[in-house]
Amino acid sequence: MRAFAALYAALDASTRTQAKVDALSAWLRGAAPADAAWGVYFLTGQRPRRLVPVSVLKTLAADLAGIPTWLFDESYESVGDLAETIALLLPGEGAQADLPLHRVVEDHLLPLAGMDDAARTEALREMWACLPVEQRLVWNKLVTGAFRVGVSRLLVLRALALVSGVSAGTLAHRMMGGWKPGEASWQRLLSADETDADHTRPYPFFLAHPLEQAPAELGARADWQVEWKWDGIRAQLVRRQGNVQLWSRGDELISEAFPELIQAGQGELVEDAVVDGELLVWRNDAPAPFADLQKRLGRKRPERRIQANLPVVLLVYDLLELAGEDLRSLPLAMRREKLEALLQARENGPHTTSRRLLLAPLLTAPTWEALARARSESRKHGVEGLMIKRRDSAYGVGRTRGDWWKWKIEPYTLDAVLVYAQRGHGRRASLYTDYTFAVWDGDELVPFAKAYSGLSDAEIREVDAFIRAHTVEKFGPVRTVEPQLVFEIAFEGLQLSKRHKSGVAVRFPRMLRIRRDKPIQEADRLEQIHAMLRILAADTVTDGCETLPS
Repeated sequence: MRAFAALYAALDASTRTQAKVDALSAWLRGAAPADAAWGVYFLTGQRPRRLVPVSVLKTLAADLAGIPTWLFDESYESVGDLAETIALLLPGEGAQADLPLHRVVEDHLLPLAGMDDAARTEALREMWACLPVEQRLVWNKLVTGAFRVGVSRLLVLRALALVSGVSAGTLAHRMMGGWKPGEASWQRLLSADETDADHTRPYPFFLAHPLEQAPAELGARADWQVEWKWDGIRAQLVRRQGNVQLWSRGDELISEAFPELIQAGQGELVEDAVVDGELLVWRNDAPAPFADLQKRLGRKRPERRIQANLPVVLLVYDLLELAGEDLRSLPLAMRREKLEALLQARENGPHTTSRRLLLAPLLTAPTWEALARARSESRKHGVEGLMIKRRDSAYGVGRTRGDWWKWKIEPYTLDAVLVYAQRGHGRRASLYTDYTFAVWDGDELVPFAKAYSGLSDAEIREVDAFIRAHTVEKFGPVRTVEPQLVFEIAFEGLQLSKRHKSGVAVRFPRMLRIRRDKPIQEADRLEQIHAMLRILAADTVTDGCETLPS
């Protein structure tokens, strides 16, 4: 545990990629297999759900620290991180123990979930008394389910590949599909023998970078395959050994939530094949808004009424495996040919009138200028823009710059007034970085969106100083701010919402800039937003997929 806590501190303190890789590699070389397995599990973003309610942690920590709960809350507000607040407030240095990481997790962390209140309280007291301060912080991060440190999954796999000699792509594939840490699974993870693959496991998803240059700078149009960027969730359908599974990009098995796609895999997909695509609600041969798909997400075994009202399809755009052969190293153009042949061959089979696996169309516009015109009409077709993929690209792992690009449409924007602020987390815990914005409804400012991204560090410091100087009221961690600053807010979509005072919910809001040139009286109004909502509803495609440019 001591070495893992030291690794956490080193990773948290550094911003240099190579320094992080070096720290990871050094720790991996010295860690016992069972410890390394759990460490990699946490470092790659896996974590048990919160095991102890926040209220229990706060009350117990305040009691042990000998302070009233209001003082604990003030400390928490100042620090901005619950795990760190508890680590700083607890008295004593602990017993300077160095328990193995896997014993901490398996004997002390995971059992918390099944304990009654008294046993759980005693277990927390014992661990806090046992661990020194730096280890308490990591322990608290694990207990709260907030273990995050500044390394990506790909960076961890890169370091592990350097130490083990197994390629990062192979490691990523082996860790897909609910990899369970342990000494035996660690040995299998690092094995040179690649014949032991779990037949239900998906492949690591290949991701695109946002296109920030003129598309003509990518070179000849003929070198690129262009598709619509669909507004659904990414998924892989895996059929092996007679078993069909559906996986989301978040490495989550979602088969039970979409039984019609599992049935489609049995009827429409050949044996030992894996396809990659976009899961969408699909009506009248066209994609429905993402808000409809949200009504299906998280449901287990949806009833037939839900399936009928919110019918889903998998719009397939890549073929990763066929007849048990991994096709990812083949050029995209060749994978596309095989995919087209695969889906066309089933036309002679059953279920020809109720397909759930649809071939994603390609845009054949011959020039970048023509594609730009198609992109400008994206919202009319219920899509987010274009995907631009190099025709000779292999299917990689994670987000690799240069081969796949997403050219999204410009966001919607409006001007809104800053009315509330809250401290950030982690490195931003000492700054007010989480903001609530309002628009005018008559003579009243009505909150309509929250945002915390989009500003530079210098702008954040400027706004933080303004908030401290213009706080009108404090309630808990939130400050009411004198309405003076106007921001341009970007967002991807709107929908009606009874849960919001404004009557609308905003999708992916973020700040574009501070409107220093605009007084608050000129901020946008709620009636403008509702008018925009009516226009969006009128623009939604309803006349069939054949109207989409292809």
